[in-house]
Amino acid sequence: MTGSSPQAPVLVLNAGSSSLKYQVVVPESAEVLAGGTVERIGEDGSGVADHAAAVRTVTDQLDAAGVDLARTGLRAVGHRVVHGGPDFSDPVLLDDAVVADIRDLVPLAPLHNPGALAGIEAARDAFADVAQVAVFDTAFFASLPAAAATYAIPKEVSEEHRLRRYGFHGTSHRYVSRAVADLVGRPLESFTQVVLHLGNGCSASAVDGGVAVDTSMGLTPLQGLVMGTRSGDVDPAVFTFLHQQAGMSVADIDTMLNKRSGLKGLAGANDFREVLARADDGDADARLALDVYVHRLRHYVGAYTAVLGGLDVLTFTAGVGENSPVLRAAVVANLGRLGIAVDPARNEARSREARVISPDGSPVTVTVVPTNEELEIARQAAALLERHGG
Repeated sequence: MTGSSPQAPVLVLNAGSSSLKYQVVVPESAEVLAGGTVERIGEDGSGVADHAAAVRTVTDQLDAAGVDLARTGLRAVGHRVVHGGPDFSDPVLLDDAVVADIRDLVPLAPLHNPGALAGIEAARDAFADVAQVAVFDTAFFASLPAAAATYAIPKEVSEEHRLRRYGFHGTSHRYVSRAVADLVGRPLESFTQVVLHLGNGCSASAVDGGVAVDTSMGLTPLQGLVMGTRSGDVDPAVFTFLHQQAGMSVADIDTMLNKRSGLKGLAGANDFREVLARADDGDADARLALDVYVHRLRHYVGAYTAVLGGLDVLTFTAGVGENSPVLRAAVVANLGRLGIAVDPARNEARSREARVISPDGSPVTVTVVPTNEELEIARQAAALLERHGG
């Protein structure tokens, strides 16, 4: 599969501990040739014993779909890796040394990086003559100023344990922030923007001239906005209080904050659509959950407007951000003094396309931009190979 053409596709892999999502995409045209998910890896009765078997299943599914990777001249395999730590600020060609470095980062992302490593190792074996590229979710936020990235704890502790604000969903924030420039017809370097990535996981970013200067997630994806099952911001003393007063272990508290909090903890459901429907039916818990969710979003929009010294564009993306006009309207409802508003008809209009939903002439342009992390990974992989003469 060497000697691929400039229009050859990239196989994008997103490997978790028990699943492998894949997509074959042409970076230049954004054409998706095939995609899917292999689930229940390693589970009894699944027939997919490990990630090596999952990669074989991917190739079988691609063959069944009529996608011949050998004939198409596969350009690269692009891997989503959640945590790049303090050293990986750009996509990187995978070799044994880089794989070892990613393995060294497992303590920073014990739930995510092991699955990515398993996928990388399986793909390197299966596609031995194809370039393998790692694209890191944290990379977009490697540019954060020290004032935004630094925790106010003893310096020696931070340095020894690599503690800082890393941020996540960076692949999405990078893709969307660049797509906004195309949508509004302005050079990326010429404006400020806040991007709200709102799905089951939620994050906000402040972007100045295409460069990230702040983000809501921190050392882990737990910090920041209210999410489907994650609490977002809480007083750090919650750990000590619940350990001493409720007898909960650190592991119990961590599980609670990551898996039983957020919308699920407040309303009993982590699906935003279900919470919204319950709130409309008069469920007081669901109404409070939405109010807390929206309050936190407004908090970050206002804070990032101050960080940026003014805001030009506010963008909603990901599942909730792209599909919930009610949520978008609620977030901007009292932000008129900041120049932020939506046009009701534009906001309510259903579309899968990137679009402006603010009134003409608004001081701040409000947009909805569908994210495409697979395309961004493919483009970054292709660009890296081009720089290396591949």
